[in-house]
Amino acid sequence: MKETVLDRFLRYVKIDTQSQDNVETYPSTAKQFDLLNLLVKELQELGLKDVSIDEYGYVMATLPGNIPASDPASGKVPTIGFIAHVDTSPSTSGANVKPQVIKDYQGGDIALPGDSSVVIRDAENPELKKNIGKTIITSDGTTLLGADDKAGIAIILTALQRLLENPKLLHGDLRVAFTPDEEVGNGTKYFDTKKFGARFAYTVDGDAPGELNKETFSANSAVITVHGRNIHPGMAKGIMVNSIRAMADIIARMPKDVAPETTDGYQPYIHPHVLQGEEAKSTLKILLRDFRTEGLDELKKTLEKIIAVVQPLHPKAKIELQIIESYRNMREGLEKDPRVLECLWEGTRRAGFEPKWVPIRGGTDGSKLTAMGLPTPNIFTGGQNFHGKTEWLSLWGMEKSIETIVNLAQVWVEKSR
Repeated sequence: MKETVLDRFLRYVKIDTQSQDNVETYPSTAKQFDLLNLLVKELQELGLKDVSIDEYGYVMATLPGNIPASDPASGKVPTIGFIAHVDTSPSTSGANVKPQVIKDYQGGDIALPGDSSVVIRDAENPELKKNIGKTIITSDGTTLLGADDKAGIAIILTALQRLLENPKLLHGDLRVAFTPDEEVGNGTKYFDTKKFGARFAYTVDGDAPGELNKETFSANSAVITVHGRNIHPGMAKGIMVNSIRAMADIIARMPKDVAPETTDGYQPYIHPHVLQGEEAKSTLKILLRDFRTEGLDELKKTLEKIIAVVQPLHPKAKIELQIIESYRNMREGLEKDPRVLECLWEGTRRAGFEPKWVPIRGGTDGSKLTAMGLPTPNIFTGGQNFHGKTEWLSLWGMEKSIETIVNLAQVWVEKSR
């Protein structure tokens, strides 16, 4: 088990674990168990205790603390956890991934060998310049890479290995969890925080080295359904009610300055992302995102106003709006006990960074876990461009994440003395 983090990562990405949206089974795809069961075996081989996998696919294990009884921190260090997810995004295929290891990257654009039209552009990827002379990993351009979040898995296992090999590195009890279905919003659906037993936790699911995450969007989903009436087009005059036309009028009125393509930082967005329809019924799924939870009501009102304008244009159509809660900004929950953030900051600083708190324009499992009472900020992996064929990963970033985790475990001991 003395593999490098790169060895582990290259093995994991070749296992297809793509999750699937809108299915009733859990996990959403049985193939996620291929990696989950492998991780059980590898945790056992590393020598971790209490290794388990349940019917839902949650893998958990313990690295017992090694603090001497004479140490003032003995019995005082809270159990902390590290969490990563095995599934890859439904957006792009994760089957037959062919990772490309580029050693001594020399800068510039990277045309991927499996499809030369897929190019990782230097101008769109400022982190590339920080990796000149270093090793980066890409896919071949026909699939995503899977750094989200197999990099996190490889990082956690390698950090555990490092702690086991260096008993002078003191740490309290560490819990580990690998989860399915994060990419379809169900990563914590059956997660048993009591069984996990950690007081604080960290997801290893971020991107740029040195960047840490303590806040996410607050998120709702909206579904607009237009009910029309279908009839043969040859006899449709005065009878057909084409739901597609009404939906087109709704989409056309959505504000273009409140879209993912035109916003960044703390700006909210309305994002129509799935459209299905025919004359009798059309459905539009929309993501509503705002760092202020109260801002979600403002986005809802925007949709209601659009519908109010469009409804008179199609008086025979029936237009419905449904709002579904997704997750909430985790910042408030994390700041209730600032130790979870302070220790992460110091662990990252010791890895050679001036850390930065960067808001996630998305969500992590940490959002829901924090709401469930398990404060869970997010640690970087070194990956970029998740969910697409231009995804790439910095080996240096992975190594720095390992260093951060090892430091973090020791900081908790020092802070408990």
